[in-house]
Amino acid sequence: MDIFILLATMIVCFLIGMPIAYSLAFAAIVGAWSIGIPLEAVMLKISDGVSKVAMLTIPFFVLAGAIMAEGGMAKRLVAFADVLVGFTRVRGGLSVVNVLATTFLSGISGSAVADTSAIGSVMIPQMEKAGFPRVFATNLTITSSVQALLVPPSHNAVLYSLATGGTISISALFMAGVFPGLLLGFSLIILCLVFAYRDNHPRGQTVAAKDAVRITIDAAWGLITLVIILGGILGGVFTAIEAGAVACIWAFFVTMFIYRDYKWRDLPVLLHRTLRTVAMVLTLIACASSVGYVMALTQMPAKMTAFFLSISDNKYVILFLINILLLILGTLVDMAPSILIATPILLPVMQNFGVDPVHFGMIMLLNLGIGLCHPPVGSILFVGCAVGKVTIEEVMKKIWPFYAVMFFVLMLVTYLPEISLWLPRHVLR
Repeated sequence: MDIFILLATMIVCFLIGMPIAYSLAFAAIVGAWSIGIPLEAVMLKISDGVSKVAMLTIPFFVLAGAIMAEGGMAKRLVAFADVLVGFTRVRGGLSVVNVLATTFLSGISGSAVADTSAIGSVMIPQMEKAGFPRVFATNLTITSSVQALLVPPSHNAVLYSLATGGTISISALFMAGVFPGLLLGFSLIILCLVFAYRDNHPRGQTVAAKDAVRITIDAAWGLITLVIILGGILGGVFTAIEAGAVACIWAFFVTMFIYRDYKWRDLPVLLHRTLRTVAMVLTLIACASSVGYVMALTQMPAKMTAFFLSISDNKYVILFLINILLLILGTLVDMAPSILIATPILLPVMQNFGVDPVHFGMIMLLNLGIGLCHPPVGSILFVGCAVGKVTIEEVMKKIWPFYAVMFFVLMLVTYLPEISLWLPRHVLR
């Protein structure tokens, strides 16, 4: 009954349109009242939820990603990817450029929505002009942006670490996301080549050597951000928090003094937008911490484990059921609250079945990322349709092959844990 009261309050608050953070806090208060816990304890948990030093990772990486994504980096990465693909003159070359440029930007922005907006605004008109269907270009941009949720510096990997109570290293999650993210990008490239030869898409164009050198040098300034983040963490030079701070300084220097595409008068607007994003995320984390505390008191994780054991004691069956559950959740609730709500419930279940917490983090991020590409909540889908100037109905008719590829990658990541665990095990010893 205590669990029912907690969940019912949360769901009713969602349905009546109360903001998610306030819904979580109110559900925690009602749940605490139902089991006789002083409300002061809930307030203390809300405060404790945002008092961890690891929280600094979020504003640093959000700001660095915003500066690079809006400061001209996207078009330079597209040009650099065009140079790399142009040498092969492969059929459907611009679609490969789209995926490759998104891969590069994902390692800088950490945000799928930012990637969809930045890459889409450059690539979708360019692909349409070259002869690609506009809906195809939009679908490709939407689904390839899911890479940003996996590869470092994924903001959602940081949220997952915080949702576990800080017991999972952010650096380990960053490393774990590299191969799943690259696998998704590679799989989408294969799909692009299949479409290219089936539908006779135009070939990529070779870039003149003089222009290729200039474009490469121009893009290298931004790509150094990748070296700072990955190289600094892998080399033991920085912690994840310090890497975020240095990335902010470097992104600001490159954008304002090297590229100089961004106006100084626009900087306060960017900072204000970043602060709003960070404030919303931290409020969610604070309120979700109180819900997690009440859930633990009601023994919900243990009861969920018992429930799944009553269905099957086979780890692979349970993993499949959890995937279906997360896919549904991802289509109904935005990613940040999904991570903060589901992690305290499902992680103990997965650990009981012997699933590594880092591996489960990748499973959760990929599931919820697929959900962001599907209505009714899919923020990536909505941004992609707005940038591509196509309707959701047009996109949904043609996006199913892309869903199939993402689901295939999800199954590989789920049932081959070494895809996620090999790099952190061998690098972060």
